[in-house]
Amino acid sequence: MLQLGDARLTMLDGGSFRLDGGAMHGVVPKTLWSKLVSCDALNRCSYSTRCLLIEVGGRRVLVETGNGDKLSPKLKEIYGIDHDRAIGPALREAGLSPDDVDTVVMTHLHFDHSGGTTRRTASGALAPVFKNARHVVQRREWEDATHPHERNRASYLQDNIGPLRDAGLLQLVDGETEIAPGVRVISTPGHTAGHQSVLVGPEGGPKALFLGDVVPTAVHVRLPWVMSYDLDPARTVETKRDLFTRALAEDWLLLWGHDQDHMGGRLGVDKDGAFVIRELVTI
Repeated sequence: MLQLGDARLTMLDGGSFRLDGGAMHGVVPKTLWSKLVSCDALNRCSYSTRCLLIEVGGRRVLVETGNGDKLSPKLKEIYGIDHDRAIGPALREAGLSPDDVDTVVMTHLHFDHSGGTTRRTASGALAPVFKNARHVVQRREWEDATHPHERNRASYLQDNIGPLRDAGLLQLVDGETEIAPGVRVISTPGHTAGHQSVLVGPEGGPKALFLGDVVPTAVHVRLPWVMSYDLDPARTVETKRDLFTRALAEDWLLLWGHDQDHMGGRLGVDKDGAFVIRELVTI
């Protein structure tokens, strides 16, 4: 747990999964990334699906909902998911239930970030998990998720998002928007065109940035290290450069959603002027 001004931040465990190491590191050759990240016999690396609980001003904001617990056996095998860990148990470990959450933010709507938004009932129907919460998504992301093409269709599972629309729980936003006192979503395109990150902290005070998939792990702090999953890798590099320049100047704490070993850190620069992690932080 971390106190940041009036906001209390708690990182929650939404479960783990595995993704292809080559795809996760883009043009970076395996001879380089394998020195920092291990993989299994199928070339898959293990990743967390961390979710962030923000409590501020009587509000409870949940950032990301993880894979959820309704993936098919086939998808669970593909992504190396050998558990049914969902965000509900993680919230209960924090003394809360899904009904206590009033705002859900997803950086984007890929299944490993939105899977926990819905569940299957005893009858097999789909129902929202956070029935008292508005679900904040960039309008461009919603349009892309509900009109997918061949390149992104496998990552946008309609079971995760359709019930939110049907229940009237969506809040579509355009660009930077305050969603709770001192909590703002900011546009961070590249991984998807409508990707957003979440900036927490008072005006002029200390801040933390939950990055989402624009920088999924600590090793991706290196500017050229972007995922092959990114729809616009060059845009990701420029988004990272802009974010890191501001984060370094204002000493933001950066929070990673997929790093198994590290929750967050602060930036510095090396002798060549490249961005590096100067301090690792656990919350």
